[in-house]
Amino acid sequence: MEATEKPYEKGVVNVATVARFPEGFLWGVATAAYQIEGAWNEDGKGISIWDTFSHTQGKIADGSTGDVACDHYHRWREDIALMKELGVKAYRFSIAWTRIIPQGAGPVNPKGLDFYDRLVDGLLEAGIKPFVTLYHWDLPQALQDIGGWANRDVAYYFADYAAVVAHRLGDRVKHWMTHNEPWVVAWVGYAWGHHAPGIKNTKVALQVAHHLLLSHGLAVEVLKDLGDAETRVGIVLNLSPVHPATESDEDKAAAHRNDGYHNRWFLDPIFVGSYPADMWEWFGQLVPEVRPGDMSIISRRIDFLGVNYYTRSVVKHDPQGGLLQLRGVHVEGSEYTEMGWEVYPDGLYELLVRLHRDYKIPEIYITENGAAFKDEVTPDGKVHDERRLNYLREHFLRAHKAIQDGVPLKGYFVWSLMDNFEWAHGYTKRFGIVYVDYETQKRIIKDSGYWYQKVIAENSVPS
Repeated sequence: MEATEKPYEKGVVNVATVARFPEGFLWGVATAAYQIEGAWNEDGKGISIWDTFSHTQGKIADGSTGDVACDHYHRWREDIALMKELGVKAYRFSIAWTRIIPQGAGPVNPKGLDFYDRLVDGLLEAGIKPFVTLYHWDLPQALQDIGGWANRDVAYYFADYAAVVAHRLGDRVKHWMTHNEPWVVAWVGYAWGHHAPGIKNTKVALQVAHHLLLSHGLAVEVLKDLGDAETRVGIVLNLSPVHPATESDEDKAAAHRNDGYHNRWFLDPIFVGSYPADMWEWFGQLVPEVRPGDMSIISRRIDFLGVNYYTRSVVKHDPQGGLLQLRGVHVEGSEYTEMGWEVYPDGLYELLVRLHRDYKIPEIYITENGAAFKDEVTPDGKVHDERRLNYLREHFLRAHKAIQDGVPLKGYFVWSLMDNFEWAHGYTKRFGIVYVDYETQKRIIKDSGYWYQKVIAENSVPS
């Protein structure tokens, strides 16, 4: 790795230099099954909670569903060709549980396995490494009907599902992620009800979080047992640095609580083997049932952590601010994305250094990072998304800085390959470096995509 002309100062990146990444650094893109595949009821696929949720009136901002989405199920060859054109080295995608085991447990659907078999072969033929996420929020509805993740049995059904997939794809897939963002599943899906399955019960949400972590540990054992010396297993967490709005003791305590429920509640069980004591006390009667042996299962050694980073949290103590007695603060003068998230690249560096220092994680990948902005196709047929390009460049530079400071960062997956169904926002938010016209399914590489193509080719961030 080339040295930069000047050392980085804290919080400052010298953009006049070229940030060259280590040889073999994996540049990739990421997607999720429900957001792009479509074909919601084809070839024996079962119904997922997101099929149910999006078909429920009033749940999705624009009244849309993922029934067709980007039609990736039928257009996967075209999408692999796009990735090859961009030069990406790795592709992170998720598998739809209901394509493999339509009812979540029981009979396996061969046509579902065949689809992912073809996808993996196509990626490898294009020189692209597959990184597989087993669960990206689309629980089989049949399992939700027996309580979903609040039912401990579902953790064991998940391990069975992992075994089926690993048996079929494990000879070619060497990088596995058990879950994507269990915090979102638990809190947004089961505490606040904004995502499927739309439940609003904090105690249930904390039990769900525990069962998600338990299922992760069970699947780690399965994937390692069925894998070989090259098999690498991890989990993906959405993490954010938390800053107090002021230097008051109350705001600092609020920030620590926010960090506890968002970051440490998931990091500590996996890497330390226990829930954070301060949050366990804070949650009181809401804490989950933890059975003997659970924590040793959850903390089984993993090979890497996937980090999804979009923004930081700035919080203020507020006695009326719900369970955690805090509220988020809008930062005057900051840029915000269409999601209402502050653009804060320094947070990525801060987060990576903290993970390396506090948890001694062997390898880290940025498994999602990107931004939603209003994109339009101009008369010349192009999409000029300078704000996204700038967002990515600044975050790449912070990642480079973290590597220089000893963080074992091995790869970076941009969210997302293409515009897609953005959950409860429907098709109103665009994250892709490839534009999708949902009426025609035409794909258009945006300026940010062509810039990323150059980054990958040169393995560096140009000045």
